[in-house]
Amino acid sequence: MRISGSTVLLTGATGGIGHAIARAVAARGGRLIVTGRRADRLKQLAAELNGRALAVDLAEPDEVDCLVREAGEVDILIANAALPASGTLESFTVNEIDRALDVNLRAPILLAKHLTPAMVAKGRGHLVFISSLIGKMPSASASVYCATKFGLRGFAGSLRGDLHGTGVGASVVFPGIIRDAGMFAEAKVDVPSGVGTSSPDDVARGVVKAIEKNRGEVVVAPAAQRLFGVMGGVAPGWLTGLARVIGADDMTVKIAEGQRDKR
Repeated sequence: MRISGSTVLLTGATGGIGHAIARAVAARGGRLIVTGRRADRLKQLAAELNGRALAVDLAEPDEVDCLVREAGEVDILIANAALPASGTLESFTVNEIDRALDVNLRAPILLAKHLTPAMVAKGRGHLVFISSLIGKMPSASASVYCATKFGLRGFAGSLRGDLHGTGVGASVVFPGIIRDAGMFAEAKVDVPSGVGTSSPDDVARGVVKAIEKNRGEVVVAPAAQRLFGVMGGVAPGWLTGLARVIGADDMTVKIAEGQRDKR
């Protein structure tokens, strides 16, 4: 699908990865509607890219409906908003679990439900869901986050099958470890040597590829991390054991500690 001339609704636009996606979409000629909780940053981004800014909190169920009404006709949805949800299950309150499920999984599902019928009626449209490489492999100290990101993969894959032949596509993008933005950068966690990282611009290019080439799944990660993603599906028990040996579990604990106050 062509981005040029299309109206693109991007959630989670105020973070570093959201900024990169917004700029990539604008460079392709997309008409942007950017959303997030920080109105001041949204307005700056919208002014820079000649788009519209709609401040919403997707943890509030009513605001999802409000966003749909305010956005109007949308050709492309990029569901990028997510709350940090790393940590052991007992470290979460019930409210924190609900917020993670609402923002990371429920909101994308509802946005797709509301926006897809008009896309199908026109015979064109695309939905992109930003998951994570952790949506392909289990990880200790990340059960809630894994649940939301695995859920996005299952939802998008099934939705893609439902939309076959309608002219509307659905994709999932799986970023690995991202430098300069996202949870690793925000938690100030050092990445083990040899694992490698990707940039926010790499994620943005993955999103553009998913839309323009109608790819069902796009992984944005170096080769070693891609291999972990494959092994997560083939031998999850072996992978979790390897993670303990190489210290990846310790890294996840540090991420949880660094983002505890952002749940």
